[in-house]
Order: sequence, then C-alpha cells, then structure tokens
Amino acid sequence: MLSQIARSWWGNFQKEELKKFGLLSLIFGFIIGTYWMLRPLKDSIFMSVVGSNYIPYAKWLSLLIVFPLVLIYNKLVDLFPRQKLFYALCAIYGVLAIIFAFLAYSPTWGLANAIVSPTRWWGWAWYVYVESFGSLIVALFWAFAADTTTPESASRGFPVVALGGQLGNIFGPWFLQFLVGRFTSFEIGPEGEIPKEAAQQSATVLAGMIVFAAILIFSIIALVRYFMAVTPKEQLIGFQATKEVSHKEEEPGFLEGLKLLFSSGYLLGIFAIITAYEVIVTILDYNFKTFVNAAYPSAHASTLYLASYGMWVGIISLFSIILGINKIQRVLGLGVSLMCLPPLIGIAVLTFWWYPVLGILFWIMVLSKAVNYALNQPSMKQLYIPTSKEAKYKSQAFIEMYGSRGSKALGSAVNGWRKWFIGQYGAIEGLSFFISLCTFTSLGIVGIWFFIALGLGRTYKKAVDQKRVIV
Repeated sequence: MLSQIARSWWGNFQKEELKKFGLLSLIFGFIIGTYWMLRPLKDSIFMSVVGSNYIPYAKWLSLLIVFPLVLIYNKLVDLFPRQKLFYALCAIYGVLAIIFAFLAYSPTWGLANAIVSPTRWWGWAWYVYVESFGSLIVALFWAFAADTTTPESASRGFPVVALGGQLGNIFGPWFLQFLVGRFTSFEIGPEGEIPKEAAQQSATVLAGMIVFAAILIFSIIALVRYFMAVTPKEQLIGFQATKEVSHKEEEPGFLEGLKLLFSSGYLLGIFAIITAYEVIVTILDYNFKTFVNAAYPSAHASTLYLASYGMWVGIISLFSIILGINKIQRVLGLGVSLMCLPPLIGIAVLTFWWYPVLGILFWIMVLSKAVNYALNQPSMKQLYIPTSKEAKYKSQAFIEMYGSRGSKALGSAVNGWRKWFIGQYGAIEGLSFFISLCTFTSLGIVGIWFFIALGLGRTYKKAVDQKRVIV
C-alpha cells in the first residue's frame, strides 16, 4: 500500500529504490526532529540567559565560529569516508549536548539563575551550538544524499526524504511541548513569568530535554550504519557524467571548497539564493522573537510558544508534501519550482508591514518556513547533483554554512537599526520606521532572487540533458 501511494504521488519507484529513500527519510526525520527540538530551546534559553536584544550579535558570533568549523569539516572530508563523518560529528554534538544540559541544570550557572546578562558565556555558546548543528549536519546529510542519487531518482525520492523531515519537524517540537508541559505543574503568570520557587523545576525539565536530544543525536549514528549495511551498492551510485570537468589531478586543498565557490557562477547562484532567503527570514524572525519575548519573558513560557510554532511549521510542510507540492517541480521543471518562493516571501513581508502584531507574524513565519522546507529545499538540493564530489561536500559546506550564517549576520545588521529607530523616534513611531526599512530592503532582495532562480533552473536542465558536470 505504501509503495502504491509513493508511486502515485512521487513517481514509479523501484522496490530497492523506495527502501533506500525510506531509510534516508527516517534518518532525515531524526536530524530535523532533533534540530526542531533544540531550536525553541536555543531561543528561549538565550533570551532568558543573555537577553533578546543580543540575538543579532549572536548571529554575528555564529558567523565567526563557522569559519574554523568548515575548515575542520573540509579536512574530515579528505580523511574519512562519507558515512564516517556522520559518526564523528554526531558523537561530538551528542557529547556537547550533555555538557550543555549540565550547565542548564546547574543552580549557579543555569536557568534557575534569573540574572539576564551578556556576560553569561554559556548562553552564547549554546546559541552557536544549535545554529551550527542545524547547518553542518543538515548540509552533510544532503551532500551524502546527492552523492548517492541520480537526477531522475532524486525527482522521485527527495520529496519522500523531505516528508520524513517534516514528520521530524512535527514530532520534535511536539515532544518538547508535551514533556515540558507534562513535567511542570506550576502556574504561569499573565506576563509569562514563573514563581521563583519553581525556577529549578523548570531548569531540570529543560535540561532533561537537552539530554533527550543528545540520545536522538547518538541514534543517528546507528541509523546511518544500518543504511550503509542494507542498501544495495547499485543504489549508492550517483550522477554519472559523460563529460568530465577538466582539472589537474591534485590533492584536495584545505580551502578547495571556497575556491570552487568563487570560480563558479552556478555555485555562486546557489549561494545567492540561500543568502536572499535567509536575510529576509532573519529580519522577520528577529521581529518575531522580540514580540515573543515581550509576551512570554520566561524560558519556560517562550519554549512552549516556540515549540508550538515549530510544530505548525512541520504540519503545514507535511500537508504540502502529501498534497503533491513537489509536482510543481516534476511537471513544470526545477526552475519554476525555485521561482515559486520569492513572490510568496514578498507577500509575507508586505503582510507584516500592514499588520505588525504577534498573531499575524506567527503565521507569516510558519508559512514562510513551511513552503521553504516542502518545496524550495528539496529543489535546492537537486542543484548539487550535476556537480563534482568537491562541490557536493566542500563547496556545499561553505554555501550552507556561510550562506546561512553570513546572511543571518547581514539580516542582523538590518535588525541592529531597531534600537536606533526606537531611541530616535520612540517605541511606536520608531518601530514603524524600522518595519518599513525591513520591508523595502526585503522586497529589493526578492526581485534579485527571482531572476537568479530562473538562471539556475536553466543551467541545471542543460547540464542534466547533456549529462555533464557543471563544476
């Protein structure tokens, strides 16, 4: 029955091919479920420990930390087989999660300490940890998937993988919301605060959720090992080009991924699309988080609210995939699929400009994230298929990490003007001027984004038709 459903919605799967993508979907579901369990905790803990006004600076810090991380990642690509990267990185992130759980639980260092200060270093480290997990592990997964998949198979199978991701997107924050609510019995005040005597109970529960996330991270290692053991070798063969890129045979350099990126207009186009989306969403996200912090100031209350947000992102994404949103790409082509998101984001920006309230912004963020996960991301990952191994692993790492982290830093530069506008013109008028700045900046980016997506779609189709490697 599942095979028939998959074939009717996504294409004519072979039996072993469907098993392969089913396992990849399960692995991706664990990755995304873990990330979306950590993500609400990332923001709620940071705002409670360091303060919401410092979120733009945390984005910049993430960018600075990313550079050595990507260099280390590129070196690991040279030293280890692709699956072993999962084992090494997941082991590191799992151990770090346990350390952060201890810090969150500590009566002195942790969440029970009600002092909000930028000098509390572990709040900054926690923010960077979750941000890097969301970028590095997801980028590694998609590089692994693209390296073991042909273009024809990807058009059928990547939506299945995305489906698993959206299930993780639902159950990760749902578990967080359910367990936090289940194991805390105190009453939350009208402003989102909790009684002082219950602060340690809340810290214990949130620390326990971080430990649970660590267990999920370790589980990813077992799933990848199982995938490699049961998947036939013929299902692990990727794009086979008939026209190879001419280049000197040399040992891959430490900065080869960065060199490839700046030598290829195709890779720069991918970088530009990721940057465009992340800049706009970072601007919207900062406004969203400041509104949330004003309405729900405690870590406990904001965690519950942000978990609900994450769960709805997953629900909308899941129904989009089930209803066949991927057919846009299969019927109309990859270029059309890539061009769908820019106008939708433009509408979201204008809606926020007209109705700058938390309830409206909640659904703007949900829909913006959901369409990106369900339609845009699977399409973006297919762009790497007609590229070399170095581009898939090393350049993609730079693109995913710097395109994501760097664009969030650029968006944070815009967000930095919020405090200035409010200081110059007051809380109401200043916020209005700031939102107008955000709107016009975002709309300009949307226009450029649309035409880059058009060009990338045409280049991809030509390369696949001619069976050649782009870079």
